[in-house]
Amino acid sequence: MFSKYMPLSRIVMIMAVAALVIGIVFIYQGVSKANMITDQMRQEKVSTAVFLGGNATAGDIIDTAAEAQKAADTIKEHRRALAPTFGDLTKYGTNGRYDPMNPNPYPPRPSITIGEAMLQYTQALNMENYLYMGVFALGFTQAVTVIGVFMILVGIALMAVWAAIRKKKEAAVKVKST
Repeated sequence: MFSKYMPLSRIVMIMAVAALVIGIVFIYQGVSKANMITDQMRQEKVSTAVFLGGNATAGDIIDTAAEAQKAADTIKEHRRALAPTFGDLTKYGTNGRYDPMNPNPYPPRPSITIGEAMLQYTQALNMENYLYMGVFALGFTQAVTVIGVFMILVGIALMAVWAAIRKKKEAAVKVKST
C-alpha cells in the first residue's frame, strides 16, 4: 500500500535515519545525565569509609551505583536497628504521631529522647532515599544508553536493507533496459 505513494526503499531509508537520530539522542541523554548524577554525588562528598568500613580507601567518595547501593543498604540496617518500621517509631510519639520535639526517653534506647530518635530515623530515611535514587538514576541512564546503541544498530541494519532493495531495483532496471 505504501509503495503506491512512496517507494519501499525510501520508507526504509527514512526509518533508518530516524533510528540513527533517536539512537544518538538516547546515547547523548544517557551519558550526559549519568555524568551529571555522578558529579552531583561527588559534590556531596559522602565518604565511602562511613558506610563501607575497612573496604573503603581513605578519601574515596560515593560516586557509583554500587557504592550508593552498599551505603543505602547499610543506612537501612542502622535505621531499622533504631526502629523496625516508621509505625513502630511513631507509637512512642504523642497520640501515635510523629513527634520530633518529644523530650521523653525513647524506650528501646533510653539514652536518647523520642524526638531525637524520630529525627535520626527521618534523617537516615532521607539519606537512604537519596542514595537509592542515585542507584535507580544511574541504572536508568545505562538502560537509556543501551537502547540508544540498539537503535543505532537497527538504523545500520535498515540501511543495509535499503542498500539491498536499491541494488535489486537497479539490477531489475538494467535487465529491462537491455
